[in-house]
Order: sequence, then structure tokens, then C-alpha cells
Amino acid sequence: MGMNETPSANRVHIGFFGLRNAGKSSLVNAVTGQELAVVSDVKGTTTDPVYKAMELLPLGPVMIIDTPGIDDEGALGALRVRRARQVLNKTDVAVLVTDAEIAPDGALCAIEEELVDIFQVKNIPYIIAQNKSDLDNHGVLLSDGQPGVSDTKTRCPPCNSVSSVVKFDSSFQALPVSAKTGLNINTLKEQIAALAAPEASTLRLVGDLIKPLDLVLLVIPIDKAAPKGRLILPQQQMIRDILETGAVAVSVRDFELKDALARLGKPALVITDSQAFAQVSAETPPDVPLTSFSILFARYKGFLDTAVRGVAALESVRDGDKILICEGCTHHRQCDDIGTVKLPRWIREHTGKEPEFCFCSGGDFPEDLSPYTMIIHCGACMLNDREMHYRRRCAEDQKIPFTNYGTTIAHIRGILDRSLAPLR
Repeated sequence: MGMNETPSANRVHIGFFGLRNAGKSSLVNAVTGQELAVVSDVKGTTTDPVYKAMELLPLGPVMIIDTPGIDDEGALGALRVRRARQVLNKTDVAVLVTDAEIAPDGALCAIEEELVDIFQVKNIPYIIAQNKSDLDNHGVLLSDGQPGVSDTKTRCPPCNSVSSVVKFDSSFQALPVSAKTGLNINTLKEQIAALAAPEASTLRLVGDLIKPLDLVLLVIPIDKAAPKGRLILPQQQMIRDILETGAVAVSVRDFELKDALARLGKPALVITDSQAFAQVSAETPPDVPLTSFSILFARYKGFLDTAVRGVAALESVRDGDKILICEGCTHHRQCDDIGTVKLPRWIREHTGKEPEFCFCSGGDFPEDLSPYTMIIHCGACMLNDREMHYRRRCAEDQKIPFTNYGTTIAHIRGILDRSLAPLR
């Protein structure tokens, strides 16, 4: 991601769903104005979700997601369907793409109706786009761009069920569109924008904790695990929020902290990378507020209380218990990676036990959490609010303690209360 790009987590996620050959990829290309997705008459061309970060007017920064057909078949097809369903957990607005050739009367088959039910259960705003509405019932292009009219019931080949009339609220109707002719594409974008319009948010990463001209000291270790030539996203976002508040952000490496404090005087707040928590806590005077990037992100993402409760499970870990360590993004792991190396080592040292550590990253969050004693998640800077809420609720519903890196490290170092104090 470029330095000036909107982070993925802050983009509206728009998912396109539907049966194979409904024209999802063609419609995505028409909406984006780009050849984003491969288009073919062969069913199942889209084998994995395709993501594209872009600006979609009149909405703004979005993440467009083209998904595999929800009716795919066979063992590989089932995997593709599962990946398509996983996209639902991060979708802010859904577009159900139907095929006017199969159901010119706008009816939905059983599989499509099930999708609508899922949208409603998950409280996902949705639009039904009836693609190929430029054709008559025999696939002939209509000169006026209007859909053909059928007096017969249609049968859905994927699920072999007779289509039924869609049961909409009065505000929901299938929108006739055509990826081929551009029919109602602008209207579709306007409807997506209307459903996706975010409410004004007052949430801040740190801005509500500081005042203009306050000195905020950021401790950022630069070691083998740090990316070359840039800061990671949480650090970028924290600096931006501090500047928007009118406060002063000063960044130092961990081994420079003591000298920086001596020269700069008393800062209003020290924010550290969690890996350096022990050292930073020891070198920061007790009367200087101290917390971490990870703890601030847990608050920002709305699961700090859950994380604080969940970390207590660490004290009852036994040999052989499975601990799931999750990261919201995928990255090249270094020799002393925090998630796969440092955190497990610190947990073994703290508990004196030998639990089994399991790992997941990116979108591969397991649906069945029952094998795990607890879940330790990253700061979730790359996950949008809907997906993080889904993950937290999955753990809550299955009664699995859920916490995050920063909370865990602060607990292990015995400084959790100090780290939470500036947030209270």
C-alpha cells in the first residue's frame, strides 16, 4: 500500500455475489471501468475472491470484491463456495447479481434466496442487480435495452428449483442492468453509494486522549522484523491522528528512549510497540502515561474490553492446550517474528507450560473455534470493523476467550493496569 492510499480497513467493502455465469465479473468490470476480473462463458472462471482497492464515485475509497459462483460443484467447487461465503464477513454492501436470461421476471432460485437470507441475518445492506437485461428470453440483444417479458416459470439449473417471486421490503427491487451495454450501471453505483454512506464517526485512535501541542512520544523499534524503508500501518495512522489533533508527534527507537526523555522533558503520552513494552515501562517515569499501539487499536476496533477479559485465560493454560494466534494480514515472516516466535516464547516462559500454538493469517479465520483454549489476535489494522466484529462474535458465541497481542504482552510483563490507565 502506498503512503497516500486509504488503508484497506478504512474502505467500504463491496462484495458481488451470485451463481456461476450470472455475469458477476462482467458487472464488476462495468462498475469499476477496468478489466479487473477475467470474463469467460465458462462456468467457474472466478476461482478465488478478487480484491481491488479503488475510488468509486460518488462514494469514495472502496474495496471491490468479485467472488466465485455460490453454486460451484465438486470438492474444489465447495472450497470456492466457502471462500465466497467468507467474504460475507467483511462485506459492508452486497450486490446479488442475477441472470435475466434465466429469470426475466426477477425471480430468485433457492440458492439466491438463501443468500438474501444471509444478507438479512448479517445485517448487510444489499442490492439485487438483474444482469443481462439487454437480452430477450432467447439471448437476443434488445435494441431498446429493456428486459424481455416471460409468461412462464423458470427453473434454476444449479439447484433444480422453480424460481419464486422475490420477497422484498417496499424499498428493495431488482435493478435491471447490463454489463454489456452499460444499462443502469451509473444507477447501480449510486444505489451502492446510498447504502454504503457511513455515519459520521467520532472514534479516534488517540486524538481524544491528547490536546493540541501535547508532546506524544512514539517508541518504534527498527529491527530485522521491521519493513525496509517505511513505517508499518499502525504507526502511520497513529502519527496522522496525532497531527490531526494538533499535537506534536516525536518518534524514537527503543534504545533512544532514555536520552529522548531527558532532552524532551515530560511527554503527555508515550506509545510503544508492544515488543518493547518491558524496557519502555522500566525507562518511562511512573507519572508519564504509557500505552501501546496494539492496545489503542483494540480500543479503536471496539474489542478492548473483550481483550482484557480474555487475557485472563492465560493463567489457566495447560500443557497441550491449543492457542490460536491470528494475524489480519499476510506478510513475510522474519527469523524472530512476533506472532510465530516471540509471543509463543513469552507465553511459555510466563506460564511454565507447553501449549500447542496454531496460526492463521489473512482471511483464513476458522469457523470452528472449539479446539482452542484461547485466541490471541493482532491489532487488526488491516481488517475492517465488520470482519473484526465477526471474529470477536464467533469467539464469544463459542465461549472462547479472545484477546490481542498488546494486551497479552502487557499482561505477561505485569504492566496491563498501567497500559490501560491513560484510556480510562
